[in-house]
Amino acid sequence: MKTVAIIGAGGKMGARAVQKLAGAGRWKLLLCESDPQKAAGLDVTPTPEAMRQADYVVMAVPDALIGRIASGLVPLMKDGGTLIMLDAAAAYVGELPSRAGVTQMIAHPCHPPFFTVQPTPEAQSDYFGGIATQDIIVALIEGGQTQFEEGIEVCKDMFAPVNRALQVTPEQFALLEPAMSEILVGAACCWMKDVLEETVARGVPREAAEAFMAGHAQIALAIAFGAEKAPFSDAAKLAIEWGTKHYIHPEWRRAFDRDVLEKAIEFMLRPPSGA
Repeated sequence: MKTVAIIGAGGKMGARAVQKLAGAGRWKLLLCESDPQKAAGLDVTPTPEAMRQADYVVMAVPDALIGRIASGLVPLMKDGGTLIMLDAAAAYVGELPSRAGVTQMIAHPCHPPFFTVQPTPEAQSDYFGGIATQDIIVALIEGGQTQFEEGIEVCKDMFAPVNRALQVTPEQFALLEPAMSEILVGAACCWMKDVLEETVARGVPREAAEAFMAGHAQIALAIAFGAEKAPFSDAAKLAIEWGTKHYIHPEWRRAFDRDVLEKAIEFMLRPPSGA
């Protein structure tokens, strides 16, 4: 039975990881938590001791702290150990320490996909994952293939139930998140909510606006992503062309360019005061 240390075991993501990995029944867990309040009730192992024992170290910590915390952990890890982080930003901007004999990898849940029928009502209403089946994305930053492949098994148990573990490069990971999923798709989703509120502010009853938004957002997504085979109407196609031309920034694709993405990640990891 291999040993998994969880850094930040008392936090929200850490608690999920503890529950899932303990439930898998095939890993020995060491819980590390620096916040005394979050550590209450946990059987905490001092971090240096955990690093000497752990085959796998899961960093369930805020994205902005990954680089700094990893710099303290990697020198303490045993040879052959694997560091698993849950976000690609620190790797993309070169904040991770390199050490021979230590494998480093990234894993992140895709979350349950839309237009998928889950086996139970509870799973169908699970948008985060953990009850509903989801895929995960994994990337090897550096180190051994054997350790990476077993690290994928740790991640499958941590995000279970998992359908597929899809491998990308660390650079491709950053294109998925934050570029695609947060900078663009997340912004678009929040913009849709702003559109709803503006519609209500202009006098449309909220109940009518919410019902119309919910249905039309779903059918538009279904058509755009191919779940619905019927096309947009001719008038809708012209409206979409108009809206794209006038209200979608023409340089949105630059979010994927390295110089722009590095600036965005820098803003995310070290936001200016007041941001």
